Amino acid sequence: MPTLETSAGTLAYDERGEGPTLVMLPSGAHDRHDFDELRELLPGLRTVAVDWPGHGDSPAPAPGRASAMAFADAAEELVERLAPEGAIVLGNSVGGFAAGRLAIRRPELVRGLVLVDSGGFAARTPVVHAFCALMSRAWFLRRVYPTFAKRYMRSRTGADRRALEAAVATTRDDPGLATVCDLWGSFASPEHDLRRAADSISAPTLVVWGRRDPVIPLRIGRKLAASIPGAELVVLETGHVPSTGDPEGFAAALAPFAERVLASPGVTK
Repeated sequence: MPTLETSAGTLAYDERGEGPTLVMLPSGAHDRHDFDELRELLPGLRTVAVDWPGHGDSPAPAPGRASAMAFADAAEELVERLAPEGAIVLGNSVGGFAAGRLAIRRPELVRGLVLVDSGGFAARTPVVHAFCALMSRAWFLRRVYPTFAKRYMRSRTGADRRALEAAVATTRDDPGLATVCDLWGSFASPEHDLRRAADSISAPTLVVWGRRDPVIPLRIGRKLAASIPGAELVVLETGHVPSTGDPEGFAAALAPFAERVLASPGVTK
């Protein structure tokens, strides 16, 4: 499997197909396989799906180097190296934060933006701070993650169940456990809050949200879509990972969006 050295560590990635590039960034504790079914439904695109450091086939990052911001830096470096002409960038949860921050910081690299149950756009309430602090502790995260993941996945499909099993396995032992703990610790950081910059996103944007997501609820998705000029909101009957909960419904929204983006003036095919 190809890898890329980044400031956050080594990223393993899986590249399939030919055509314009779609980069796919998963949720924390999850890996590139969350996109397997969706990728099969998107012919005509070169899809690049990533394993974050300490996830899947990517080795552990250096101690203390895992954070949402570090992962976003890695995503920026990956797109710059693998798609210097720009790509459609899709991100779920912490992957959504990385994709959104890239669209804000490096708009020339983002031809189209797909935010999926995205992190980085919710208020930092005292409850959020407390929960993030607890989830950053290994003893707590290991104990609660099986129940927590079951709740946010709301599994209906075989792909959902596969993703649930993989997420629980990631958080059972290091390096996944330590990496996910560090991620959670970073979610309460002011740097993880993109709300004030959302209206500066100029890329065509598709916001995809699971109606049954209890972690980042649909009301956040509605506010996010309203805050980005011209953004389109699609709601699917899934939990936190729509790509496994309803890949067909996701593809039905994503394929025409990608076609419109790539047909726009100035987009290199």
